[in-house]
Amino acid sequence: MKSYYADLHIHIGRTESGQAVKISAANNLTFFNIAHEAAVRKGMEIIGIIDCHSPSVQDDIMTYLDRGEMVEQAGGGIGYRDTTILLGSEIEVREPGMGPAHLLAYMPNLDTMQGFTKWMKGHMKNVELSSQRIYVPARVLQEEVLGRGGILIPAHIFTPHKSVYGSASSKMEHLLDLEGISAVELGLSSDSEMAGLISELDPFTFVTNSDAHSLGKIGREYNEMRLAAPTYEELVKALHRQEGRGIAANYGLNPRLGKYHRTYCSLCEAVLDDAKGTVERCADCGSNKIVRGVMDRILDLADREAPYLPSYRPPYHFQVPLEFIPGLGPKKLNQLLGRFGTEMNVLHRTSQEELAREVGEEIAACLVSAREGTLSLEVGGGGRYGKVKNRS
Repeated sequence: MKSYYADLHIHIGRTESGQAVKISAANNLTFFNIAHEAAVRKGMEIIGIIDCHSPSVQDDIMTYLDRGEMVEQAGGGIGYRDTTILLGSEIEVREPGMGPAHLLAYMPNLDTMQGFTKWMKGHMKNVELSSQRIYVPARVLQEEVLGRGGILIPAHIFTPHKSVYGSASSKMEHLLDLEGISAVELGLSSDSEMAGLISELDPFTFVTNSDAHSLGKIGREYNEMRLAAPTYEELVKALHRQEGRGIAANYGLNPRLGKYHRTYCSLCEAVLDDAKGTVERCADCGSNKIVRGVMDRILDLADREAPYLPSYRPPYHFQVPLEFIPGLGPKKLNQLLGRFGTEMNVLHRTSQEELAREVGEEIAACLVSAREGTLSLEVGGGGRYGKVKNRS
């Protein structure tokens, strides 16, 4: 078995022809640009590109396959340089009496994804776009995905907008057949310990992904996977913890950096960082116009007082993305990448002494503190990211 770094949730902004896919994502997030950024700059060995259900995106994929610049792999997925691309789709479901929730579906190859697109087209207003609502029950969608050899992962399960627990229901079983879920995605404002307060989640593998809407955000959260090879088939085994495959570690933002971590007052813009309980009104201005934070929502749903972390739950490392590091601007980051190759090399495989020779003692010390999870952080909330406090 080998270790591979994997980010399974990256959006496409537009196609090569200019067709909009994810409206809120950057225009340069094309299928090829994502693959190139992940392989050359990020050092991400497995990526899941969401929105591959879009027919225009599929045209782009076929172009690169026909040119021989990419190749479909025997075990599933598409190879580009040393990176494997998994074909995914984010889909919105909404059950009667519930709010919306986003689900991630992955297919083993392009032909299967194209067949899935044909089916979705009859139940969706615009299949070209990302994260569109599908007008079938969630369990019908789940059966369709699994029947095609795909896997289903509920997306960013706690975020206040369009997630299973954040906006749809208090129980995942109200929405989906739990036996047909391969993993759950924690999202940027939660971690394994927080999720461990909810017993319904005990059986599931946790994944941490970037949900990138720009090239720079690729790899801000990711997983270390233990696989025999970087393929779709191996990923499925890892998510189900089969034959020695599995998730060796989750790397995610400290939840305090997540932009929906704590409840937020939309009137006076205060982040309500109470240590205990839930918040109904703003302590600063008294307003009840608040956005319920992930931590507060989890406390609402918790059915145990202390988190349960089963033996198969991998360590969760608080990974501060390089863009959050004070003083590490684009010029110095490019200098590091020019010297050490990829962001994964900078984050995991480079000593403090080597870093200091390139960018100085202060930034090097900050990078090592980021690895060790000892940076001082300012909490985020209400759609605003937290930030790393200056060391001085």
